[in-house]
Amino acid sequence: MREFFCRHPLGLAVLAAGLTLGHSALAADTDVQVAKNKRAAISEEVVVTASRVERPLSTIPNTVTLIDQVDLTQQLSISNDLSSVLGNLIPSFSPSRQKMSNAGESLRGRKPLYLIDGVPQSNPLRNGGRDGHTIDPLMLERVEVIHGANAIHGMGASGGIINLITKEPTEDLQQAVRFETNLQPEDASDSLGYGASYSVSGQAAEIDFLGSVSYRSTGVSYDADGEVVGFDNTQGDTMDSDAINAFIKVGHSWGEQRVQLTVNHYNIEGNNNWLQVDGDQDAGIPTSSIEADVPGKEPSNEVTTINLQYSHEAWLGHKLRLQAFSQDFEGTYGGTPSGTFQDASIAPVGTLFDQSQNNSEKYGVKLTLIKDDVAGLPVNLVYGVDAYEDETWQALILTGRSWVPPTLYKNVAPYVQGEFTGVEKLSVTAGLRREISTLEVDDFTTLASYGSQFVQGGDIDFSETLGNIGATYQVTERWRVYANYSEGFSMPDVGRVLRGINVANQSVETFLDLEPILTENQELGVEFHGERFNAQLAYYASDSDFGQRLNRGADGIYTVNREQTEIDGVEFSSQWFATESDTLGLRVAYTKGRYDSDDDGRVDTDLDGANIAPNRVNLSWERSWGDRLSTRVQANVMLDRNFDAASGVKYAEFDGYTTFDVSAQLLALGGQFVLGIQNLTNEDYFTYYSQTVGNDARNFKGIGRSMSLSYNYQF
Repeated sequence: MREFFCRHPLGLAVLAAGLTLGHSALAADTDVQVAKNKRAAISEEVVVTASRVERPLSTIPNTVTLIDQVDLTQQLSISNDLSSVLGNLIPSFSPSRQKMSNAGESLRGRKPLYLIDGVPQSNPLRNGGRDGHTIDPLMLERVEVIHGANAIHGMGASGGIINLITKEPTEDLQQAVRFETNLQPEDASDSLGYGASYSVSGQAAEIDFLGSVSYRSTGVSYDADGEVVGFDNTQGDTMDSDAINAFIKVGHSWGEQRVQLTVNHYNIEGNNNWLQVDGDQDAGIPTSSIEADVPGKEPSNEVTTINLQYSHEAWLGHKLRLQAFSQDFEGTYGGTPSGTFQDASIAPVGTLFDQSQNNSEKYGVKLTLIKDDVAGLPVNLVYGVDAYEDETWQALILTGRSWVPPTLYKNVAPYVQGEFTGVEKLSVTAGLRREISTLEVDDFTTLASYGSQFVQGGDIDFSETLGNIGATYQVTERWRVYANYSEGFSMPDVGRVLRGINVANQSVETFLDLEPILTENQELGVEFHGERFNAQLAYYASDSDFGQRLNRGADGIYTVNREQTEIDGVEFSSQWFATESDTLGLRVAYTKGRYDSDDDGRVDTDLDGANIAPNRVNLSWERSWGDRLSTRVQANVMLDRNFDAASGVKYAEFDGYTTFDVSAQLLALGGQFVLGIQNLTNEDYFTYYSQTVGNDARNFKGIGRSMSLSYNYQF
């Protein structure tokens, strides 16, 4: 992982790292050598695309983590769950729930915005927690994470941005196949999973192209005691599921111009063969499963992302970037006779079985203009405008009812970002972004369980000016310091707010809980880069006067509480190149978050596990055993934590645990074998989410020791 306390001007489109391995995803025989040369690579100057244009690392005042192809190969050999990959390399990211839902997983205590090549994947208007499953990670070249609130891509990035960068076409014709299998020793038959992928890339008649398709079938998982891990039949589970991904990227370059089209379609669907059996949280009995037919339609995610990009390197004295995109999301949840779904006019109370489906259709355009050395001065300017539209709704698909009415969000956001480099060793960035938004909701009636309340629709217009300012200073060749202040803009989970109205005579236009969230982020950091040792330390504070907190009801369904929240923390990362072949890593995250429970203007109660990550230490040892073999051993140490109410009484606690993982890459038989072992010591634990905010139905244990093996061959 390339984790640097990078600095961020306002307006990132697609990060581009000079350290990326280019087409190594199709060239497996380079991975071991690249891993061997990590120390040399890190000493190079890294350039990222910030403010929608490439800028040296030393001029960007924010924390950015770059996860390259080598890191992805190592982590995906252990688990193909993207949340696990992020948690293993970014300790301030919440531990994975190991389910189809990633609700409650946060970055720096707030919800991040997922992107694919700059196209939004998250659904902030009705956050169903499925944005971590919109693409097969095998389609990715790298992952780039911006820590902390910002308005780089508009709405939704209160915790940061997770930008999933897809693979690029190669110059020469290359084809690659990959086969994978994974299992657990408790029951090789039921736990067996397998998958295959094929990709082709090259150029023909001045057209470059990349096409790839993958299929994965996942078995069931066992805990450390050899028992089947409980299925989440309602929120959805990646166990006993099938996933397929089709990806194509086509581009053409001529002169100073380029046009490129990317289309990705992803579908993951459960098989409904295992039935959840409630545990007993107070007695320490985990939720389990039995093999049985599950009623209702299978939980699934079906997502199509289309991205059209155009660039011109010399347009009227500017560099021009233009992007148009769409995303069509459909997330189906499992069925339940939940009390929320009951309606005596349809069926006797307690007998009505239904299931929900989230839908979101997004469209957008991003225009960026770049002008360097304005009027011959040491000033670089980036400016442009974004336009965005998101229509979201949630339906109860078995009875044809509407749970969340169609909600249309429209936004136009002009922005400008400047960079001043006229003082030696100092770089100062500052920018403004104006969010001009409208939220449109038609008249609707809530479900019977909320009293069938009629709610008058309406249009809500609101605008916000967001600012950022930051500076970096190169103290010496080895030491660098930086500081920044930035503001993030987001809507509350509008769907949760609207669907839960249980008071008569409400109007959308006067409903206070729809007020947008403005998050203020401050950060201070210092870096050291030596010949054999690199270290980065950052302190951050993230405050919102009218934030958002998820609160689980007795029926397990979350509502949104609008309260003042304050979060602060420390992130530390270091790498020691002990020898030419050995690299040791240490990453630490400490986070503290509180909210105002009684609206007296003072935060008094700890945020729980649905809103904040545990304090964590990640350790790693990478070794190159020559040109053909490399290995990685990593440990994730989750630290104990108590959660205190305003009275000072503990209302929840987390018993920490430590897991070890191992991965190895071997060049043999003309290709690359990759072996991964998750939870090497077979640690017995309940997941962080289950311990802190779970209930009897979601008292899940973590996955026990599991093994995976893949083979990649290029021709």
